[in-house]
Amino acid sequence: MLALSILAALVALGAITLGNSLKIVKQYERGVVFRLGRVNSEPRPPGMTAIVPFVDRLQKVNLQIVTMPIPAQEGITRDNVTVRVDAVIYFKVVDPRKAVVDVEDYQLAVGQVAQTSLRSIIGQSELDDLLTNRERLNQGLAIMIDSPAVDWGVHIDRVEIKDVALPESMKRSMSRQAEAERERRSRVIIADGELQASNKLAQASEAMAHAPSALQLRLLQTIVEVAAERNSTLVLPFPVELLRFLENNTPAAPPTTEAGAKPTAAAGARPPRTPPPRRPLGPNQTRRRKHPPTSTPSSGPCPNRSSSPG
Repeated sequence: MLALSILAALVALGAITLGNSLKIVKQYERGVVFRLGRVNSEPRPPGMTAIVPFVDRLQKVNLQIVTMPIPAQEGITRDNVTVRVDAVIYFKVVDPRKAVVDVEDYQLAVGQVAQTSLRSIIGQSELDDLLTNRERLNQGLAIMIDSPAVDWGVHIDRVEIKDVALPESMKRSMSRQAEAERERRSRVIIADGELQASNKLAQASEAMAHAPSALQLRLLQTIVEVAAERNSTLVLPFPVELLRFLENNTPAAPPTTEAGAKPTAAAGARPPRTPPPRRPLGPNQTRRRKHPPTSTPSSGPCPNRSSSPG
């Protein structure tokens, strides 16, 4: 019985020892072995690996890309605008030995560096850059974080700025600015449209001037469109072509050169005097007619009475 008990104890001890010596490393992991507190060899590859029980210690390191949100950081931009910016960082371990030996907690270290780098980017940039040039800022932020992370065996895959929170006063001013810009663009578009329309109308009027029938067709089309609106009164313009026809077919009056024609008054001649109107006569009055003076023809020179004979 004693031998069986000892054998059972040895089997149990062997099973425990075997269980502690055999480890399984997953595909996305690497195993760093510490033997008596010292890194013994290169990281163990995926699969089953054996270590010396009670002597070796296996620490697994995840090589997957880690997504870490960066808490919102408040700062003042270069143009003195207070903003709150939050971001997200993507990184992974490329050297498991450095990630375990050179830094106590590489995830915490990367997070702290990301926060300080984000505040630095806010202070170096203007508000317009934070709103429009995020791609360039993301690249600069990734370079700033990756510089110290390389010594920890960590590679920064990329950094993305998620949101830029502005003060309410700044939001209102930007809204007014955007509205003014939209109004300016709409006015420019309307002016361009009127300019193009005026050019087309000028071309159309020039073409219709060479083809009067086109103008008539346009007039008829306008009449049809107006009549379709069921208006009670329809005013039509007098046809210009009829006036031109009458003007071209009316013969000009020749100048009068007859002998019996009265000559016109010369320029500068005084007009004939109009006799004053006669006053009405009374019941017992008669109008006296003026007779022209009669002249007696003289037979000869009149003798001089003052002369004496002889």
